[in-house]
Order: sequence, then structure tokens, then C-alpha cells
Amino acid sequence: MPLTAFDHVNIRTANLEAMIRWYGEILGLHPGPRPPFRFDGAWLYLGDRAHVHLVEVPGQPGAAEKPTLEHFAFRATGMAEFLARLDERSIPYSIDEVPEFPIVQANFRDPDGNHIHVDFDKAELPS
Repeated sequence: MPLTAFDHVNIRTANLEAMIRWYGEILGLHPGPRPPFRFDGAWLYLGDRAHVHLVEVPGQPGAAEKPTLEHFAFRATGMAEFLARLDERSIPYSIDEVPEFPIVQANFRDPDGNHIHVDFDKAELPS
């Protein structure tokens, strides 16, 4: 059974509407079709693929429920425009070069504190 692709990340949140709005405004993901599960949530799409699944929970998950996932990431182009979007919304971030790879990362957190990075070609690094 060879793997063929990464499918999605699933995030529990007590801030469903705010998270849907944030992922749309910051990463350009949009809500789309979702099965009629017995719990509220949203599937957020990049093009025609749902890459972020949000599941509404009654309160923020406690420390005992925290998963060990450290971060998830996307590839992108247009680093200057993306950083301007983060700056406009006062979202703290760091710019980190990947040693010995032509990749530079913009590292930041969503409203629930989940670590995300967006990877750009090193040639896009602001001077």
C-alpha cells in the first residue's frame, strides 16, 4: 500500500466561526462541502481539496487532550504579500531559513495557538 498524498489536518476548536474566518483571511482557505456528521465543524478547502478540518468542541481541549502534532505547513509563492497580510493583522511571525535547503519559512500561530508555517523559495526572502 503506497501512500499517494497527504490529505488533511484535523483541528479541534471552541472558536469555530473565528477560525473559519481567520483561515480564510490569512491562508485563503474557503469552507466547502462536509459530510453531515453529528457534530459541528467545517472543512476548509484550498482549490478543490479540503486540507483543514475544523471540529467544534464545547471548550478548548485541555492539556491531557493535546495532541503531539507540533505544526503543519503549506508551500506558497508571494512571500512579500503574505507577510504584509500578517503585518496588517498584527499577527506575530518569525522568518526562518532552512539550513542547506532553498526554503524560507514564515512561522506563526492561528487564533487557538496552533503552529503553522508557510514555506517559500529562498529567492523570495526580503532583502
